[in-house]
Amino acid sequence: MTYDLVIGDRAYSSWSLRGWFLFDAFGIPVKCHTARLYTDELPNLLKDYFPAKTAPTMRTPDGSVVPETIAIAEELATRHPDAGLWPSDPHARATARVLAAEMHAGFTALRSHCPMNLRVSYTDCQPPEAVLSDLRRLETLWAWARETTGSETPWLCGAYSAADAFFAPVASRIGTYNLPVNPQAMLYVNAHLAHPSFRRWRAMGMIDGADQEFYRRDYPRRDWPGPNRLPARAVDGTEAENTACPYSGKPVTHVLELYGRRFGFCRAFCRDKTVADPEAWPEFMALYHS
Repeated sequence: MTYDLVIGDRAYSSWSLRGWFLFDAFGIPVKCHTARLYTDELPNLLKDYFPAKTAPTMRTPDGSVVPETIAIAEELATRHPDAGLWPSDPHARATARVLAAEMHAGFTALRSHCPMNLRVSYTDCQPPEAVLSDLRRLETLWAWARETTGSETPWLCGAYSAADAFFAPVASRIGTYNLPVNPQAMLYVNAHLAHPSFRRWRAMGMIDGADQEFYRRDYPRRDWPGPNRLPARAVDGTEAENTACPYSGKPVTHVLELYGRRFGFCRAFCRDKTVADPEAWPEFMALYHS
């Protein structure tokens, strides 16, 4: 039973990131259909997903079309009650839903001044007072959630939940723009940047089409604040330790090199997403350690 999910550019579409996390972070199979933002690709693709107008949009295995991440989260939670999208404890679940609702509708100053861009990080973006106010509200919400639910994990309501998935784009903005938050909030941001689903999404976003000029900013740059990646690089030829792609099982046509060893993949996308962050991909790391 596989779902279809329409998404925009992975490096830039924060709503798409949130929607995809609702599948990947909870082990729900999904097939993505990607459309480039600021072109005719998205409206043309969505003609087959009436009445949707935005990404992400989900189509269920039985054909129901569900736009909007709040609706996607609730529908998946209903269809997959054991996946853990919402906390099982009633109080923690209520808290998580409060968090997701405010994130879905709020923080417009932060979103406007700091659009998501997973390909760069800046030393300073000169945030105005409205953005600083949004950051203080985030600090308040995150601290309240951890205190009221008694969370002893890196996440807001105990185990990772849909509420955390909803805040992943905000965490990426704080990391991208080096925004000022208190140490407790920064620990939460760092947990997001290290989350396996986040690393996989960012790795794909790094090679998912050309840069979008709309998101370009002239601020001074710094290295990405998330985990360092292993020094893999794309190389020519098809000689590799493996004969089948670790993702598809198809014959090797593209190769990367890591610490002098060569590993093969069935297409450029499989190789390049692995080059972007080898440790994000369990299938590759299993091959690497075999």
